[in-house]
Amino acid sequence: MRKRIMRAARLLLCAAAAHAPVLASAAGWDVSKASSNFELVTLDDAELSSRSIDVVHMGDVELTSGRIVAADPLAQPDRPALARTVAPGDYPVTLYRALGRIAAASMRFAEGKPDHWELAVLPGQDPATLKDDEIFGYPVDAGVGCYMDADTLGRIDEREAQVQAQKPDADINYYDDVLASELDANKRHYALHRPVAGKKGNVAVFWSGWGDGFYPVFWGLDKDGHPLVLLTDFGVIENADGRREPKVQ
Repeated sequence: MRKRIMRAARLLLCAAAAHAPVLASAAGWDVSKASSNFELVTLDDAELSSRSIDVVHMGDVELTSGRIVAADPLAQPDRPALARTVAPGDYPVTLYRALGRIAAASMRFAEGKPDHWELAVLPGQDPATLKDDEIFGYPVDAGVGCYMDADTLGRIDEREAQVQAQKPDADINYYDDVLASELDANKRHYALHRPVAGKKGNVAVFWSGWGDGFYPVFWGLDKDGHPLVLLTDFGVIENADGRREPKVQ
């Protein structure tokens, strides 16, 4: 098992009974210990290149309700949306490639440098319940992560039904029967996937760093607590620098 997956596995999946998320830095839990890569979203393409980080501007994800799902879309097709929401709209997704892998993925909602960061949680999760070596995030079992609107889950079901109708006697696998050809066009690193042609709702699908594991998502907020950016960190790099592989803690 790769060292980086072992590192991710130590970030425990935790359940909490509280019903409202709190600021990630509250109650002694320090968000800065969960990721050292927040600077990624503040650097321009040239600055990132100087750190051996390649930038991929995927295009916009259409958030029809503003309820964001960050997940492995194949392993957890029914994962709940994040507790925090944004205004419906089309928002750009950027990938950060380093050491031959997707190191992180961001979705930008407004310009500006985040004033502070918060762990993205599901309804009922509370970062104040976490110990220093614990974190909330999402498990990956199919080697990919994504950003999409919660409404788009219905579009995926619709596409799957269409494929099944075309192959009534086959066992349908969404990756093999739908996504693979789109990912193959980009060396299996990413795809901006529209489940149903002509219908609103698409999915930014991207390779999850070291593959299967457990990965955190963070909100970058302005001083008033409004979301500027969402960031998924796949644990490939440290300190927003792709020139060297991080040490295992």
